Amino acid sequence: MEQREFAVLVVGAGASGLGAAIRLGQAGVADLAVLEKADTLGGTWRDNTYPGCACDVPSALYSYSFAPNPEWTRAFAGQAEIRAYLRDTASRFGVTSKIRYGVEVTRAQWNARDARWELETSQGPYRARVLVAGTGPWHEPLIPDLPGLGGFPGEVFHSARWNHGYDLAGKRVAVIGTGASAVQFVPEIVPRVGRLHLFQRTAQWVLPKPDHPVPGVERLLLRRFPALQRALRSAEYGAMEALGFGFRHPWLLRQVQKIGLAHLRLAVRDPALRRALTPDYTLGCKRLLMSNTYYRSLTQSHVDVHPTAVRSVRGSRVLGADGSSAEVDAIIFGTGFHVLDMPVSSRVFDGDGRSLADHWKGSPQAYAGTTVAGFPNLYLLLGPSLGTGHSSAFMILEAQLRHTVAAVTRTLRSEGTVLSVRPEAQAAFNAEVQAALPGTVYQAGGCSSYYTDVNGRNSFSWPFSTGRLRSQVGAFREADYEVVRTHSRHRVKES
Repeated sequence: MEQREFAVLVVGAGASGLGAAIRLGQAGVADLAVLEKADTLGGTWRDNTYPGCACDVPSALYSYSFAPNPEWTRAFAGQAEIRAYLRDTASRFGVTSKIRYGVEVTRAQWNARDARWELETSQGPYRARVLVAGTGPWHEPLIPDLPGLGGFPGEVFHSARWNHGYDLAGKRVAVIGTGASAVQFVPEIVPRVGRLHLFQRTAQWVLPKPDHPVPGVERLLLRRFPALQRALRSAEYGAMEALGFGFRHPWLLRQVQKIGLAHLRLAVRDPALRRALTPDYTLGCKRLLMSNTYYRSLTQSHVDVHPTAVRSVRGSRVLGADGSSAEVDAIIFGTGFHVLDMPVSSRVFDGDGRSLADHWKGSPQAYAGTTVAGFPNLYLLLGPSLGTGHSSAFMILEAQLRHTVAAVTRTLRSEGTVLSVRPEAQAAFNAEVQAALPGTVYQAGGCSSYYTDVNGRNSFSWPFSTGRLRSQVGAFREADYEVVRTHSRHRVKES
């Protein structure tokens, strides 16, 4: 019979889940499975296949430090290459056989009596001593609830669910949203469409992207001399950290803005369009964007920029809040994801049947962005308060994995051991983060962003250096956890 109970269950076979499976395996955890609802691995890089999809962090940084890739063909790798890297890395480290595809977790609840996580899935029940959620914040597309959208007679899709079967040639297309995805796909579709209407609620800072093909001789040298690859990664990390210093000292980013303004001025000659595309907040307050083609694509004669939010849809017409409108054949949303109201929060329950969402009440909190008081033996990857505006998600992930692996191996050392972060440790961590945020560009930059939750609290951003993140988040401090040995009839707290 198929095994249904494990020491560790990892949910999600994207970069986070695969990294967790690899690192736990290297630590000697063999009794492990990865549950993936899709039929292939890749996570974000499987789901996002829109034209122009690519990394906005240098490729050498956007990879596991323990699995460097000398074969990147561009300085900023494209979606297909990144997905292939994840697939090859999973195979190389022997975790492919651990993945169970087509298994969607619909509910996970802690059973305090048995010290087990009990999972309900699309393929029946599972149980585990430890649950690792690798579902990430860039998973579930966010589509605004626009009045009249349901009655639109044309094609509608989100950038993360791109309809490649729909021919855009000659079509009148409305793009709603101007975030990271739109900046990449808009220049790709402009040459194909008959007319493009871009609805821009907020102008974005877009810097030049230092992207270029990686010559074959460079890839050969990186392959033959691993030290060169480590040096490249260190150099790129240092460059990104220099930029990150400005996120904690916003006056410096106002100097970097001059590059963005020059970039805009060179690409857009029309003063009215340039004014519409000029942000009124400090660079870095929203996610930093880079493109060499976005501004230029908006100057084409068949492109209209509507500097307004969308109010509603009426028949085949999209209506802007400023009174403008556009008759279109298709609507494409580039409106991002459920980052702070991530779906996993409504599917994971404590021993009393209260979900993460019930605990958080709209403001996600965790200790070191990883563990949550009241949810024993649960680890969230790429959790709250760890987001940076300049660095790689892999850097954040690997810090969390050091913490998680140390905690999980401590748990599995003896049967019945349960680790639950102390509420006071979680509160202290979050108080420290919140106290530091007002001085950062995330709070002082004068914008609204997805970093802020429904309660007006920034539950996304890390206000310190990534060096501090690596040391503070990466450290497993047993004193911050309640360690309990459970038995069928009694619990024993360890000192």
